[in-house]
Amino acid sequence: MQIFSADLLEFEPLRDLIARYIHSALGTRELEKLAPHTDREALVSVLADVAEALDYLKNAMQPQTAARGAVIRIRFDSLPDIEKAVAILRIEGAGLEAKQIYDLTSLLEQAGEMRGILSGVGERYPRLAGKSNQLADIRPLLKELRGKILPDGSLADDASVALNRLRRDIEKQQRHVQVSLERFLRTHHEDGTLQEEFITIRNDRFVVPIVTGQQRKVSGVIHGASGSGHTLFVEPLETIDLNNELVRLREEEMREVHRILRELTDHLRRYSTDISRTVEALGELELLFAKAQFAVDFDCTVPVFSPDRDRKLVLRAARHPLLEDVLRRQRKPILPISLSLDEKTRTLLISGPNTGGKSVSMKTVGLLVLMAQAGLPVPAAEAEFPIFDQVLADIGDNQSIQESLSTFSAHIAHIRQMLEEATRDSLVLLDELGRATDPEEGGALGVAILDTFRSTGAFTISSTHLLALKVYGASTAGVLNGSMGFDDQTLQPTYVLRLGAPGKSAGLDIATRLGMPSYLIEHARSAMSHQERDISRFLSELHDKLDRAAETERQLDQRLQALVLKEAGLAKEWEQRERAKLREVEQRCEAAIAQFETQARETIDQIIESTEQKKAAEQAMRRVSKTRREFKEQVQSTVLGNTPAAKPKLTIEEGTRVRLKGIREPARVRRKIGENKLEVEAGLM
Repeated sequence: MQIFSADLLEFEPLRDLIARYIHSALGTRELEKLAPHTDREALVSVLADVAEALDYLKNAMQPQTAARGAVIRIRFDSLPDIEKAVAILRIEGAGLEAKQIYDLTSLLEQAGEMRGILSGVGERYPRLAGKSNQLADIRPLLKELRGKILPDGSLADDASVALNRLRRDIEKQQRHVQVSLERFLRTHHEDGTLQEEFITIRNDRFVVPIVTGQQRKVSGVIHGASGSGHTLFVEPLETIDLNNELVRLREEEMREVHRILRELTDHLRRYSTDISRTVEALGELELLFAKAQFAVDFDCTVPVFSPDRDRKLVLRAARHPLLEDVLRRQRKPILPISLSLDEKTRTLLISGPNTGGKSVSMKTVGLLVLMAQAGLPVPAAEAEFPIFDQVLADIGDNQSIQESLSTFSAHIAHIRQMLEEATRDSLVLLDELGRATDPEEGGALGVAILDTFRSTGAFTISSTHLLALKVYGASTAGVLNGSMGFDDQTLQPTYVLRLGAPGKSAGLDIATRLGMPSYLIEHARSAMSHQERDISRFLSELHDKLDRAAETERQLDQRLQALVLKEAGLAKEWEQRERAKLREVEQRCEAAIAQFETQARETIDQIIESTEQKKAAEQAMRRVSKTRREFKEQVQSTVLGNTPAAKPKLTIEEGTRVRLKGIREPARVRRKIGENKLEVEAGLM
């Protein structure tokens, strides 16, 4: 993607903002690769990853119990930098230092933990689980390495049997040396030979401090002197053999350490491909979760890309992340912008007051496009973009002192280059088109430039103060006017982008606010042509009407919301009443069933007493059970008939069994008489 406007659109400071969420060297190196591109398939895939990571992160931030399948926060702040160690593994025969092996082991242990966490939520987060599969599962190697190297980078005593034995021998030999030197110190305690009574080390050998000039009283080897020259460090003759043995043991220990390190390096080298893949995957995962955390902090959405056949540039409640970051620290709000362009309307002309936000609006669009095409979430409520092959921007003062170009010359030279570069798939951003020259000529030139970009099919957003361009926007199909708001009461810009109408420059109003003398302002107004005054007055009246319409719409929306809430309250109240009725019906039915069962039991008892036959009793029980079942069905029909949701589905035809209010006997529809009348029969049927 040709992004020679990336500096103007501040993509590098944006990268620095994302870097706040990166904690390891692995993630930092991955962030350095971040750049806009045009591979649609890759962008769709990485943004799907971001969406899944964002959902994961939001869930991980919620309280939950620790169990398999739990969404646990993934942390990267303790990942060591092992780039040099990985490079050494690629060189056959090269050995790693103990600290490098420890760091590699630590990283692989953490990678294994991440793999376990993400694979455990694979059903819910399949893309994250898929990425975790790139983290090598080398538990046998880790088991072999575990505990052999200490956090300070030294080998543990039990790294090998030989090392353990040598270190025990070294400790024993050190005690022999110290005992010998302590005996020497006691012997010369009062003869003035000793500078001080302590044991120290010089040239890896234990020595004692002797007063300079007293060395003839002592048999031994001098290993150096103090900085002042008043002290000599002497190894007494009786400890030389002991020290020699200690040195020999230490040299043997060093050889064993080197042997172990070479062995461990060789073990790691066998997994070098897996390790390299794991390191790369960890960097990708950290960047992915950094994007997700950025999305949470800046209330971002994951953008979508419109198809080539139906290109759209849609932003709703979009914000410039760098400006928002600054304003947050100042505890000030940021006003979002919304716009919508498509194949039929690809050009937007933004006009309005100076310092009103025109340039920031264009920079917001440009930077958010670069972010989307770098696979980043964007700070907006909704975002849809075409895939742009380049973002061409002329924003700010491009005056070149080195090339002796005026502002206008630099402006035109840059636009000429943009005209040569632009294609159907380009986004063009033009700040103050036609500026720094005669307004009439600048306006005519601006119209010609916009028409040329339109003919290429490029999406174009331009800001202007020129009347000719405002008229062009209002009278040309496929071109949309937009205005930055201005408050006539406070004489302050509102920074709100409104589509559908041009804005007024309000230069005289702003000059008034900034303290320009009133007589000078009136003189300037009188110097304006009637046409300019009429247009300025018309735009003021138009924006007043639009403001009133917006306020009316806001009030209507509030009333609508109130009505919706009221309707919801009434519906809830009605539902509660109906439920109360239903409970009453159920209670009555339960009482009727209880009464029926009592009567049925009495009937059974009577039958048993009258016949005194078991067979007759069983037959009676069956008859009663059948009657009870039929009665229950009638009761349930009554309950369902009193349920509000069931009423519309009730169908009554000839022969339908019904229950008449106040009559206990069952009834049946005999025939229908008209639309709302039925003839029924009750009693014995």
